[in-house]
Amino acid sequence: MLQRVLEYAHYLLASSVEEGDMVVDGTAGNGHDTVFLSKLVGEEGTVLSFDIQEKAILNTEDRIHEEQLKNVHLIQDSHDQLVKYIPDFHEEIGGAIYNLGYLPGSDKTIVTKPDTTLESVKEVLSRLKQEGMLVLVVYYGHSGGDEEKEALLKYLSQLSQKEFNVLRYGFINQVNKPPFILAVEKK
Repeated sequence: MLQRVLEYAHYLLASSVEEGDMVVDGTAGNGHDTVFLSKLVGEEGTVLSFDIQEKAILNTEDRIHEEQLKNVHLIQDSHDQLVKYIPDFHEEIGGAIYNLGYLPGSDKTIVTKPDTTLESVKEVLSRLKQEGMLVLVVYYGHSGGDEEKEALLKYLSQLSQKEFNVLRYGFINQVNKPPFILAVEKK
């Protein structure tokens, strides 16, 4: 059976992230991906979970406490500031996920932006471990979403095939601009 985009995003990350890795949730949102990543990396791993909205940080914090997770660092800042929060300048990233767009159930005018998303993606790719995975769940049915989608497609399609595998996964027979995945694996 074909997996929905979020299920497939988690499948991809589970295939590349290992216990003890440092991973990134570039858009904490309601905390689902942060919790998933935390369980993947285990007690010895680290999750850096970013969001610019206090509501997202609080939602994620609630999930972390419910699950009694101790390896998550919640960061209320833009994901393009990632480099400021990596504990060791040379540390590799085991995997990363971003759900682009807006926080479900919140202000739909606060959205991810092409420039900050691309800056963050470039930083993650420069630090991604061999066989590590960056997964972008691209929601683009909002104002500015098409611009972010096109900027990502342009940038990622130009990555060297000798260094990266880039995948696009999504359903083409659904209405209302269905989300899709862009996944980048470092060779």
